[in-house]
Amino acid sequence: MKSNWSDADYAAVVGAYEKAGINRDIAIRTYTTRLLGSEPKLVLHGGGNTSVKTTLTDHDGTPVEVLCVKGSGWDMGKIEPGGLPALHLEPLKAMVNYETLSDDDMVMLQRRLLLDPSSPNPSVEAILHAILPFKHVDHTHANAIVALTNQPNGEVIIRELFPEMIIVPYVMPGFDLSKACLKAFSERPDAPGMVLLKHGIFTWSEDPRTAYENMIEAIDRAEKRIARGDPYPFGRASTQSRRDGLATVAEIAPILRGAIALPGKDEGRPRRFIMEHRANDDILDFCGAPNVADLVRRGNATPEHVIHIKRFGIALPAPRADDLERWGRTVKDAVTTYVADYKAYFERNNARVGSGKTMLDPMPRVFYVEGIGLFAAGPTQKSARIGADVAEATIEVIRGAEGIDRFEALSEEDLFDIEYWSLEQAKLAKQTEKPLNRQVAVITGGAGGLGLAIARQLRSQGAEIALIDIDAERVSAEAKRLGGKAVTCDLTDPLAADKAIAEITATYGGVDILVSNAGAAFQGALAAVDDALFKSAFDLNFWSHHYIARAVVKVMKRQGTGGSIVFNVSKQAVNPGPDFGPYGTSKAALMALMRQYALEHAADGITVNAVNPDRIRTGLMTDEMVEERARARGVAPKIYMRGNLLRREVLADDVAEAFLHLVTARTSTGAVITVDGGNVAAMMR
Repeated sequence: MKSNWSDADYAAVVGAYEKAGINRDIAIRTYTTRLLGSEPKLVLHGGGNTSVKTTLTDHDGTPVEVLCVKGSGWDMGKIEPGGLPALHLEPLKAMVNYETLSDDDMVMLQRRLLLDPSSPNPSVEAILHAILPFKHVDHTHANAIVALTNQPNGEVIIRELFPEMIIVPYVMPGFDLSKACLKAFSERPDAPGMVLLKHGIFTWSEDPRTAYENMIEAIDRAEKRIARGDPYPFGRASTQSRRDGLATVAEIAPILRGAIALPGKDEGRPRRFIMEHRANDDILDFCGAPNVADLVRRGNATPEHVIHIKRFGIALPAPRADDLERWGRTVKDAVTTYVADYKAYFERNNARVGSGKTMLDPMPRVFYVEGIGLFAAGPTQKSARIGADVAEATIEVIRGAEGIDRFEALSEEDLFDIEYWSLEQAKLAKQTEKPLNRQVAVITGGAGGLGLAIARQLRSQGAEIALIDIDAERVSAEAKRLGGKAVTCDLTDPLAADKAIAEITATYGGVDILVSNAGAAFQGALAAVDDALFKSAFDLNFWSHHYIARAVVKVMKRQGTGGSIVFNVSKQAVNPGPDFGPYGTSKAALMALMRQYALEHAADGITVNAVNPDRIRTGLMTDEMVEERARARGVAPKIYMRGNLLRREVLADDVAEAFLHLVTARTSTGAVITVDGGNVAAMMR
């Protein structure tokens, strides 16, 4: 590992923050924290912490000595000065003198010492940072350090490699760790750093660059020690991973996703997970290792990883494309065994700690599939990606340890204490889910006005979204803006529709919602239009909806957790207008298609409904078309747009709300909602 220190970047970051009125020490600490946090081999997603001791002015103008330490949950790679809350230093240091201190009391007392009461909770290792008598203190969970410590003779290796360092046996983070480290430091106050076995490493200095580069030098030394071991302890399965007949990611991800879905309340929507797939040579070697089933059950690389990927994952055999049904049964059996094991793990450890804990969901978070790679699960795409990052780091740690001796993680009891730590439980209790969290929604015609309104509505309710549109540039821009996936596709091509859904499935693990919205308003009298235009109307307004629905239904059935399909039909299906024959007839056929899908897939738990909007100003219904339709009706454009019982113009957001209702309706299928302000001729009943 090499230092990424840049004098130019240092000057730019520190200078900019100082101009904004930020204390110079905090500005420096922000730069160096980002340096550490930007290297995933050092810390991942909220792990690690840093601090600086400095002087700030209190609200009454009094200068006070403070510790600015990373706030709990902040990502070191993206930290801002506000992520380094300031605490009164001397009373914080004095807290280590308590004989005992519960986690909840520690958090409460630390919050009482904040200069700004609105600051985030300080790190649980704030007391430890305070008692170390150095201006800058850095702490990481470096993969290389953990790979060396997480094995039977790890302490011996560390003592040989770092004779100048303090070595501390594993103690759970928090107050007890602070006391243990104080005792160890008091015996060797001249040490340049400290290794916490099966946890991480501390370095420190009065100078920020020295503290940072001491960390980098130590990790470089550890990486070179690992390099002396076997670089391929799992063998080289990656060289033959793409065997003939192997299923694709898109084929197996829905099976995995369906197997871990949690049941909904009152036969409601299942609580699904978003899946993230990863595959590279290191991952494929691990997934194909002869002893992978044993390796994945050894435990986590560092304690906090249990929060993201639980105690261990599931190893699965290679899936053959021609025998996915059997492979699916293997998955279900493995998950059933995992859940039973997890419940037993919880019960015995809950009894050990006094039976006061409430069990978290028992589903696995990572699958390691031979020949395919790893799949990580989370309630959102972000959390699934975090889980995948942690799983990759775990593989790297296991590889390093196995290359020397044998990977040996923390005990079951230690991991349970972290997974069910009161501080982590408090974080989880504060989390709330939106109605469509854990759902993957596909919106066709997603770059258009109505498609975007629907996408915004579903996204606001927590859904992961994928926009399909033929306009590549626009769909890419809109998907990026909404935080979703963009797919460019001509939906009138059945193979392209299949490919689009496969791509989305590989990205998220499956599909739960389809809003089949793509369409165009083909005008003309039936006796006058040419066959090519009439055929184009049916290609887009009927056949493309069938192609995309057919592809989505296959995924939903593979998941086995139901789903929701809503078609944009148009009131023309029941109330045709003059000179609108190709549009009206193709939309009438689409309504029949909707009803048939509802009939055929109710047993699969898939609801299929439709929205009939009318006179919506979007990319489909331009001002020019409004003029034309108004002339056809013999009225002014304004009167035409308000030509309904309510005399109100219907907006795209009004229609989007109807789609949202049908997407979430638990017991509606084959239903049609007409959103037109009131038109007696278009009323369905």
